[in-house]
Amino acid sequence: MSVGWGAVADTAVRTEALRRYFDDTHAVDGVDLDVKTGEIYGFLGPNGAGKSTLVHVLCTLLLPTSGRAEVAGFDVARDPVDVRLRIGVALQEASLDPAQSGIELLRLQGRLYGLTKEEVEARLVDLTRLIDIGPALGHRIKTYSGGMRRRLDLAAALVHNPQVLFLDEPTTGLDPASRVRVWDEVRRLNAEGITIFLTTQYLEEADALAHRVGIINEGHLIKEGTPTDLKRSLGSDVIIARVDDGAERACNAVREVAGVDQVDVHGDELTIRALDGSAVLSPVAIALDGCGVRVRDLTLREPTLDDVFLELTGGHIQQEEETSDDGDH
Repeated sequence: MSVGWGAVADTAVRTEALRRYFDDTHAVDGVDLDVKTGEIYGFLGPNGAGKSTLVHVLCTLLLPTSGRAEVAGFDVARDPVDVRLRIGVALQEASLDPAQSGIELLRLQGRLYGLTKEEVEARLVDLTRLIDIGPALGHRIKTYSGGMRRRLDLAAALVHNPQVLFLDEPTTGLDPASRVRVWDEVRRLNAEGITIFLTTQYLEEADALAHRVGIINEGHLIKEGTPTDLKRSLGSDVIIARVDDGAERACNAVREVAGVDQVDVHGDELTIRALDGSAVLSPVAIALDGCGVRVRDLTLREPTLDDVFLELTGGHIQQEEETSDDGDH
């Protein structure tokens, strides 16, 4: 057993030039991370960006092609058992036995981690408080809704009181109410001192939960920072104009408006940046009307994390909100 390279007490997850390739596919390509103990770190990116592959490496389910990764002070390649004893993992697809009850599954999970019966029962009391499943814990898992299965999978990942919790797309496919409930549970768990590494393609999820966000695209970590700092880095308001046709003609007209800093066209949508969006909104509307383009809607808003991603890559993080990340490498 060996503790990682120059282990740092306040670092929960660290990678150095981490790569994971699948033949010619560079799923993770030279990622450097430093996630602090007690942090909620949001790993944000579109489908296929490499989020799930990186989590699988950090959880010792895949070996890195090259580079190094350390979790809870242990190298994932050299000391996988030590890593597994200190982490909890809830992946996209919960692997739950439908014939078991929720309580049976949690007790089995505790015993597999070497807890005594007394320790398991004590943990169940804590988990019942933290993960609000209620009387359904005694029911067969086959009767659970998708949201209940997700919460039970989260409880199973917490039985052994891990130092670091990996949540891979924890709310994909959940209805809005179940999603908010998972968010509340993530916050409570973090308040208990658990470091949380959260992958997501939901912009509002990263914005609401993460202390810091790392944006990944095509296997590369392209930007890091707090959600607020990342949005402020754009330094401008955003006006979105959706038109029926003639987007390029509209773009040329809007570029001439005083106060407009930048205009980008993506299909039938214009993204217009301005230091003072409220001051240029009316002139933009006049310019669009003057060039003969029919405008479906015109919206002024503050920058979002998707705007940050759009600025960095030229594409959106989220094309279809309810698309799962099953194909993510």
